[in-house]
Amino acid sequence: MQFNVYEGLFIFDANRFARDHDLPKIVEKWIADAGGEILVSRMWEERRLAYAIKGHRKGTYWLIYFKTDSQSIKALNRLCEIDDNVLRHMVLKLNPALVDPIIAHATGAVEVEEPTDDEEAEVAETVGAGVEE
Repeated sequence: MQFNVYEGLFIFDANRFARDHDLPKIVEKWIADAGGEILVSRMWEERRLAYAIKGHRKGTYWLIYFKTDSQSIKALNRLCEIDDNVLRHMVLKLNPALVDPIIAHATGAVEVEEPTDDEEAEVAETVGAGVEE
């Protein structure tokens, strides 16, 4: 069976999350029970929602990167729709060419390199070459 890598963004009720930090573990358990493997699970941010969802004005955004088969996604979507703790969710299949850099960034394994003075000068020359005065 072919396993794909997915990115799941889950918005939890911020008030419930403040009382119970184990809410993401529920979603992780659903993925694991379906035969999936969690690669990265972390909080993205807590913020005010653009509009009220089920009467809630604030949400906790949680990112989960995981491997599973495509058949499991339908069941995961259904479980998220039923559970009152999950206000909204979105699951996207990642392009296989982007999986390694995205996972490395999500785990903090990749540090952004600062450009050297030579590289900055080269970019400035390239940008300036196309501009006529």
